[in-house]
Amino acid sequence: MAGFLKRRQSPLISSSVQPVESNFQLPEYQELPEDEVHIWQANLDALALATESSPLLLSQDEHRRAGRFHFESDRKRYIAGRQFLRKLLSAYLKTDFTGLSFHYSPKGKPSLGPASEIRFNVSHSGRIALFAFVRGRELGVDVEQIHKEVNVKEIAGRFFSRAEQTTFAAVAEELKQEAFFRCWTRKEAFVKAKGDGLSLALDQFDVSLLPGEPAQLLSTRPDPKEQHRWSMWDLNVGPDYAAALVVEGKVASVVERSTSVTVECGAG
Repeated sequence: MAGFLKRRQSPLISSSVQPVESNFQLPEYQELPEDEVHIWQANLDALALATESSPLLLSQDEHRRAGRFHFESDRKRYIAGRQFLRKLLSAYLKTDFTGLSFHYSPKGKPSLGPASEIRFNVSHSGRIALFAFVRGRELGVDVEQIHKEVNVKEIAGRFFSRAEQTTFAAVAEELKQEAFFRCWTRKEAFVKAKGDGLSLALDQFDVSLLPGEPAQLLSTRPDPKEQHRWSMWDLNVGPDYAAALVVEGKVASVVERSTSVTVECGAG
């Protein structure tokens, strides 16, 4: 979920984009096989700069959300991310972005509605945003900027499960910051994939967190079978960030892509 420890919910709404022209280039169309997950990484500051002269491709609801940001830099990042999400969905669906409609579940998970088999999830922290896409299954993605000033011991004591707290306590001091953020992103990605919002407490399941240990959902409560329903990966988004992906079932591959050469400011 966007922002560290900001587990927010959205109302049940359906919103569509206002029909306006776009000045920035669509990414090249890519097939999305059923056994693949596509992850797009974007620098929101670069996106905002590249599209600052473009007409806003936002719904009325998104305009309202953009207006709530206190800092102009955060508002620009939000707008750039939402516009690029529409462009990506348009490319995958081979449809005009003006026809896209976002729906939000009662617990805040966005989708294109039951008629579309494309599932997506978005996360951003600092300047980095991740956009995840898959066919016919649920997924969740989370990215967090690693802040050295965060009191990770206190937060782990409040939110981690007992098993995770025990494991975390044994991690060497110099590795605790990274271990904490790895654990946190894995847990948030699972919560987002489930779509349960705040109703799923972070101590109701366990994930791996030891340095060098693969991302893994270790146990789920109260239903232990839920553990086997999901797959989990760490994502490489560069230094000073941690990120994770959770997908329903098994997939053949996770394809990571960059926006660096596919988004341009158009003339106009």
